[in-house]
This record gives sequence, structure tokens and C-alpha cells, in this order.
Amino acid sequence: MATASRHVTEHIERPAQAVYEYARDPANLAHWAPGLGGSVRQEQGRWFVDVPGGGGRAEVVFTARNDLGVLDHEVRLPGGVVVHVPFRVVADGEGAEVVFTVRRAPGMTDDEFDSDAAAVAADLATLKRILEERSA
Repeated sequence: MATASRHVTEHIERPAQAVYEYARDPANLAHWAPGLGGSVRQEQGRWFVDVPGGGGRAEVVFTARNDLGVLDHEVRLPGGVVVHVPFRVVADGEGAEVVFTVRRAPGMTDDEFDSDAAAVAADLATLKRILEERSA
């Protein structure tokens, strides 16, 4: 069954490759995507985040490094639920556009869906700020 999706984008005045390299490193998640989890740690080559609200920990698995800007990842939640997250970095002139697809989970209200999309927009704005400040 198809779910509703919303594409959240942000333009970043940095080369696409620089955006890709920073965003694909799970060690940076706590800096720009605190909604995914404020604590990120690596254990035996695997990356884990603490689930907000004391819900345990989730494993984050990014797609293999690639030249296409694909940063899709899975968030493997406690209890076995796996959330696939489409995420791209697209060259845009000398800068980049990041495109994050927010999927509506089953049973999610309109307000919850709007809140998720707003949280992602805030995360992408933080990513933009961090990367653009690095070039200043």
C-alpha cells in the first residue's frame, strides 16, 4: 500500500561532494539531525542512535558510498521496525540541493505528518548553516 510522501529540500552554498561527505558520516548526525537522536555511537562497525523519549536505541545504516549523491538510509528501530529514508544530494551550480523524503507512517495524523516534515526542514536548515559556516 502506498503512503503519502513529502519532499523537503534545502539549497546549500557548498559543493555537492562536500555536502555528501559530511552528511553521509553518521558521526555528524547528532550535530545536524538531533531529531534522529542526540547520541550517536559506533559499535563494532555499526552506528546506533538513542531513540528520543527513552525508546531504546536504533541502528542507522546508510547505502554504500556512491557517485550519485544517494544517502538513503534505514533506521532499524527497537522491536524490528525498519524505516527506509530516501535522501539525496544533488549538484546545483556551484552549490547543492539536499532532498529528504518524509513518509507518512500508518496511522499518522495530519498534524504529526506536518510536525515530522517541519522537524526535517529544521534539520536541513541546521545542515546548511553548519556547512556554509565551514566555508566562511
